[in-house]
Amino acid sequence: MSSQPLIVSIPTPPSSPVLYYSPPSPTLCKSLKVIFTTSWINVLLIFVPLGYIAFELKWNTTWVFVLNFLAIIPLAILFEFAAESVSLRVGRVTGCLLNTTFSNTIESIVFIVALKEGQIRIVQASILGSIISNLLLVLGMRFIAGEIYHRGQSFNVTAAQTALSSMSLACISLIIPAAFISFVSSVENSDIISNDDEKYKEILNLSHGTAIILLITYILYLLFHLKTHTHFYQAEEENENDEQPQLTLIVSLLLLAVVTVSVSFSADYLADSIEGIVESHELNKTFVGTLTSPMKNKMDLHYAIHSAVGSSMQIALFVSPLLVILGWIIGQQMTLFFHTFETIILFASVMMTYYLIQGGETHWLKGAIFLATYVIIALATYFYPN
Repeated sequence: MSSQPLIVSIPTPPSSPVLYYSPPSPTLCKSLKVIFTTSWINVLLIFVPLGYIAFELKWNTTWVFVLNFLAIIPLAILFEFAAESVSLRVGRVTGCLLNTTFSNTIESIVFIVALKEGQIRIVQASILGSIISNLLLVLGMRFIAGEIYHRGQSFNVTAAQTALSSMSLACISLIIPAAFISFVSSVENSDIISNDDEKYKEILNLSHGTAIILLITYILYLLFHLKTHTHFYQAEEENENDEQPQLTLIVSLLLLAVVTVSVSFSADYLADSIEGIVESHELNKTFVGTLTSPMKNKMDLHYAIHSAVGSSMQIALFVSPLLVILGWIIGQQMTLFFHTFETIILFASVMMTYYLIQGGETHWLKGAIFLATYVIIALATYFYPN
């Protein structure tokens, strides 16, 4: 009998090559370990219970303010870390927008708590401080770091300019109420318009109408970003390195919930201590408000540009008008009337950012100009009359 050769069937590769293999999901133990080792700033988590204790035991308002302020910093970074883990599961373009929204959640909680307490000037100064710190401080530090480590880098200038163009509308929405108040004051020979004044009620109505228009504009921006002009943001997605979530989805969602609750308590205690620290140290509320903007931790260039500019635009077009509407609902007279000084420095910051990102490349001198402008503004707010 003749022997037949043994034929082994070898599966043929798929017609389209597999270019990407998804790594296994992180385990629960690994996720918990990563949470506490993701950043050295997590050592500041010790201030979370200390801030609660300081408030409950009626410590000096300075201690209550400082401890809860320090507590919010690591909580904000943990929130951003968990948010990034969630956003990486939905694609980079949508993920960046989702991450920007998540990164503003901590600040929004602080704003809402202060608004509920009637700290209107603190809310307005915090909005201003958040936008300016994103545009000047974050970008300035990142431009310098990019020069040190990479000898300059390039980024998607089209996406950044689109967000900054939307920011110009936000500046106009603040300039008009300031001009309105200035004109009325000059006509009536009065430097102060009280909250019960009829003209102030007109500013309140103007703010309500403007807030609705800004919210509609933000919805149109989302449509532009996610539907009609996604190609503007594709280059940004292609330039990003592939990243994988370091947390399981359940752990990410639980971390978001725990941090949100913790921040709400810290922000509440922080808001309660503001009046005391302003009076005891003779500080003005504009300066104190600019301190309450949590720091951003992301240093990747493409993300930093998108996050800093996108976050500022989102606060201006979504968070601030939302606070006006919320104040309308709960009976707090939150308006878009910012002092002329504040309106000018916001407009100057937006214009400087728009001009310095021209060309789509970074170098250390641009970073130095950003930081110098931020320091000058910080000094001006410190000496600004209360």
